[in-house]
Amino acid sequence: MAIATDKTISLEEIQNFEGKYPKQLWYLSLVEMWERFCFYGMRGVLAFFMVDQLHLSDQKSNLQYGAIQAFVYAFTFIGGIFADKILGFRKSLFWGGSLMIIGNLILAFSPQDLFYVGITLSIIGTGFFKPNISSMVGELYHEKDNRRDAGYGLFYAGINVGGLLGGALCIYLGKYYNWHYCFLSAALVMAFGLGTFIFTKKHLGPIGISPLLHLAKTKQKIYEIAVYVGSLLCIPLIFIMVRNTSFTDYFMYTLGVIAMIYFIYETVKIKDKKAQYKLLAAFVFIFCYFIFMAISEQSGGSLSLFAKDNLDHKILFFNIDPNVVNNSVNSFFVIVFSPIVGILWLGLYKRKLEPNTVVKFGLGFILLAASFYAFYATRFFANVDGISSLNVFTFAYLLLTLGELCIGPIGMSIITKLSPKRMFGMMMGLWFLFSAFGQLAAGKLGAEMSSIDDATLPTKLIAYTEGYKALALYSLIAGVALILFSQLIKKLMQEVR
Repeated sequence: MAIATDKTISLEEIQNFEGKYPKQLWYLSLVEMWERFCFYGMRGVLAFFMVDQLHLSDQKSNLQYGAIQAFVYAFTFIGGIFADKILGFRKSLFWGGSLMIIGNLILAFSPQDLFYVGITLSIIGTGFFKPNISSMVGELYHEKDNRRDAGYGLFYAGINVGGLLGGALCIYLGKYYNWHYCFLSAALVMAFGLGTFIFTKKHLGPIGISPLLHLAKTKQKIYEIAVYVGSLLCIPLIFIMVRNTSFTDYFMYTLGVIAMIYFIYETVKIKDKKAQYKLLAAFVFIFCYFIFMAISEQSGGSLSLFAKDNLDHKILFFNIDPNVVNNSVNSFFVIVFSPIVGILWLGLYKRKLEPNTVVKFGLGFILLAASFYAFYATRFFANVDGISSLNVFTFAYLLLTLGELCIGPIGMSIITKLSPKRMFGMMMGLWFLFSAFGQLAAGKLGAEMSSIDDATLPTKLIAYTEGYKALALYSLIAGVALILFSQLIKKLMQEVR
C-alpha cells in the first residue's frame, strides 16, 4: 500500500505561514470533519441500536457501549505508537480510514447479524486514523508559536461540524428509515474524507512521512506489512473481547499497565529534568481528561437511553426527536459558543486576567458538575408517566458544552506543547488511551444506573437522575481540586502556558 510522498514544500515553509492559520490546517480539519461524522454517527446509535435491534437490556447495552468505545480509544494509543515507529502518520491514516470504510459497509450489508464484525473493523481503523491526524496538526506549528491554540480551536470546530451532522443524520436514518442507510451513510462519508486526504496530502511536505526512510525499501516494506497483517490478526481477539465485556476489563487493565511502564521508560530515558517535569504535567492533564470522559461520555450510553424513554419531543416551539437532540446538540453548541469563548479568553488576556490552562480545566469540571445537576433536575419536571422536559435536558447539554470548551480545544494543544516532538504520536495516543479508560468507566457507571431489569419509566427516571447527581458531585470535587493545586501544576509545566 504505497502512498506517494511530495516533499517539495519544506517544513519551514509550512511553519512560517502568514495569518492566523496555515492552509494545511483547513485540509486536515476537513478530513477530520468527515471522519468525526462517521465516528459520532456510530457513537450516537450504538446503545440505542443494541437495545432496539439486538434486544439487549439497558444495563448490558451500557456495558457493551463502554467496551466498544474503550477499544476504539485504546487502539488510538497502539496506532500512535506504530505511526511513530513504523508507518508514519500518512500511511497509518490511510490504513485506518480504509478499515473504517470496510467496517461500515459490513454493517450496512447486515447490521444485526454482522454487527460485531463491522464494529471490530471500525475499532481497529479508528485506532490507526485518529491520533495521527491530531499529531499532524501539531507539526504545522513551531514549538513556541502562540497560534497553535487557535489552530486546535479550528480543528476542534471541524470535529464538531462532523459530530453535528453525523450525530443527527445516522440516528434519524436508523430510527425512521432503516439501519442499512444509517451505516451506509457513515461509510460513504468516511470514503469522502479519505479521498480529501489523498488529494490534499501533497501540501503537507514532509509531515507524516515514514520514520523508516533511512532503511532499505525492502526492509521498510517488511515492517509495514507486518503492521498491516498484525492488525488484521487482531480481529478475532477484539471480536471476542467486545462481545464479552469481562474480557475487555482484563485487556484494558493489562494495556494500561503496559502503557504506564512505557511512558515511565520514555520519560526516564530523556534525562532532561525540565522535559521530564513537562511530561509529568502532561500526564496530569491526561488523567484529568480520563475523569472528564468517564462523566461526560454518558452521552452515548445512559443519556441516549434516557432520551429514548424519558423525554418528550418538544424543544421550545418545535417537535424534535430527543435522540437527535442527544446526539447532536453538544456539537451544535460547540460550533455556536466556541468563538464566543475564544473571544472571552482573548479579552481576558488583554486585561491580563485570563486563567491559566490548569484553572481552565478546573472551570471545565465545575461547569460539568452544573450540567449533571441539571440532568438530575429533570426529575422535577417529569409527569406521572416518567416523561420529562427536553428543554431542561438541552439546557444541561449547554452547560456540559461550556465545560467541554474549557478543556477539549486546549487539551490536545497542551499535550503537544509539553511533549518532545519525537513523542507526539505516543503522547496523543496516551491521551486517547486514558479517554478509553474514561469510556470504559462511563459504560460501567451507566450500567450501575440501569441495573433494574424491566423497570417502569418513573423508576428509570429516578435511577438515572440519582446517578447523575452523584456524577455532578464527583465533577465538582475534581474541579475544586484542580484550582487549588493549579500553582503546583504550573511549576511542572515550566515555560509552557
